[in-house]
Amino acid sequence: MKINNILLLVFTTGCLAAPASSSEDITVTKYVDSSSTAYDWSEDWVKNFPVHKSCNDSQFNQLSNALEETQILAAHARDHTARFGNSSRFYQKYFGNAPSGEVVGWFENIVSSDKSKTLFRCDDIDDNCKLDGWAGHWRGENATNENVICDLSYTSRLYLAQMCSQGYTVSNSKNSVFWAGDLLHRIWHTDSIGQGVVGHYADTYDECLELARKNATEAVRNSATLRYYALDVYAYDIAVPGKGCTGDKKSNTESNSSSTTEASKSSSEAEGGSECHTHSNGETHCV
Repeated sequence: MKINNILLLVFTTGCLAAPASSSEDITVTKYVDSSSTAYDWSEDWVKNFPVHKSCNDSQFNQLSNALEETQILAAHARDHTARFGNSSRFYQKYFGNAPSGEVVGWFENIVSSDKSKTLFRCDDIDDNCKLDGWAGHWRGENATNENVICDLSYTSRLYLAQMCSQGYTVSNSKNSVFWAGDLLHRIWHTDSIGQGVVGHYADTYDECLELARKNATEAVRNSATLRYYALDVYAYDIAVPGKGCTGDKKSNTESNSSSTTEASKSSSEAEGGSECHTHSNGETHCV
């Protein structure tokens, strides 16, 4: 009995002797708002591009994968620009001496901005897919945030894993050869992503390089320039690291005819038809 009393006394004394700053003496109260109206700034944030129910399973699978690759391509162009700024030789070639912030922003919009207002359809709702060579189109005034992807796209586009193959070069091939390049074009036409700013100031590779030299302000907002740049840096940094496949337009005339013919044939097979859309003035633009 005495032993028990001694043990109890020691325990009690130890408790009384504990320093006042002990964590055992601190009480923290945290209030949690469990109501259903609690504010969540990121609620309903749609980061992926919605695909319309008119797309069948095969179309949905291909288009979803293509849209994912579009965001991958845009993310790398954003990161390349953030890493090197306007000191990158690729950047200088396409955008001259323009500040890099706007270029980063256009690609970041593709990756992270809310996509809930955009839509990709597979039905020929505007009766344009039946036109010869049409692989898709932005719906324009009919629906400024919607694009229609025609059947021709599913049989003619390439995926990023095929970059720098089949005779493709950035300077000698259409930037619509790859799903990602084609879809960037269509996405920037939408009001919610392109915001009425990304436009057509130059279309061909040579025209884009000339625009960079003469008007860098327009170059950073030129749809084709942004696409050529994204494809070029992806080819150099990711597809064939340190080499890429920019292509030298002069080299085509210097190489032997058989290899040139084969490359041209392979590249032309992947041209993917026309990228068309209707402007607010009713003009149809196809490249």
